[in-house]
Amino acid sequence: MTVEYPGVDAIRANRARLGELVVTTPVRMLVDDAVKAAIGNDTQLWLKEELFQRTGSFKPRGALSVMLDLDDGALRKGVTALSAGNHAISLGYCARILGTTAKVVMPRTANPFRLQVCRELGVEIDFVDSIAEGFPRVKEIQEKEGRTFVHPYEGPKTALGTATIGMEFIDQTRDAGVTLDAVIVAAGGGGLTGGVACAVKQMSPSTAVYVIEPEGADTMYRSFKTGTPQSIDKVRTIADSLGSPRCEPYSFEMNRQFVDEVLLVNDDQIRDAMRLLFRSAKLVTEPAGATALAGLMYPLRSRLEGKTVGIVVCGGNIDAATFGAQIGP
Repeated sequence: MTVEYPGVDAIRANRARLGELVVTTPVRMLVDDAVKAAIGNDTQLWLKEELFQRTGSFKPRGALSVMLDLDDGALRKGVTALSAGNHAISLGYCARILGTTAKVVMPRTANPFRLQVCRELGVEIDFVDSIAEGFPRVKEIQEKEGRTFVHPYEGPKTALGTATIGMEFIDQTRDAGVTLDAVIVAAGGGGLTGGVACAVKQMSPSTAVYVIEPEGADTMYRSFKTGTPQSIDKVRTIADSLGSPRCEPYSFEMNRQFVDEVLLVNDDQIRDAMRLLFRSAKLVTEPAGATALAGLMYPLRSRLEGKTVGIVVCGGNIDAATFGAQIGP
């Protein structure tokens, strides 16, 4: 399967269209003895701090890229989606600024902080027992209420939005006089990774792009191994916002076209990365936000020794109690 992907001009035009509805998140080089010990003395690490995006994660970039094209009739009926939290929060934000409503299907196990933020934004929540059960429920809402389904990671418009992260990252590091040897991004369904990789590879073809998944939510890893989109029966990871039960055709092909390799990390490695970001970068991240760094600390450490590496810190929506429990004393 061959898919059409956005060129750099289209990505820049979309970023201009998003305007101040999203922010250009900070990029900084992280220099610290603990970081050197974890990734190698000669490896240079640059962070793209997307956890400082509006709503606390990268999600509004894709959601707005879809919702800005809705006509008045569609906006009157509202939108719906399936989400473990971050996409739901972004839909609440997008719905509010565009004058519509959001009804989102969420698992009962969703992080309490994310549920609170959703409610504060006016999101109507429909609970299910698991993400897998959510897809038929969303379809039912679409059919009964006429709401537009805004997919959390699939489709050309979503990729056009997430590609703005990769574009910014290359622009910002180049402005600092830096060429990235590699960019590392964590995967849920593959919308973020496909979009970022699409922009990075077109703007800097020599930059390797690595995708990192938790062992307990390895849909993209399995899909790369088999060459076709795969599913898992259950999400088994602390990085719940990376817990996609299946890989979809468009995002899979985008990743397969632009990503160099998909690698896995376990939950303990993700916790180590959360601790390092907290200690050295003073960042409070959800597990998903630290997964890319876990990839650099573990499966990619020796391979990227002495290289200039960029990681996307994709989100920070977590409550204090859960964060403390994950990183320990």
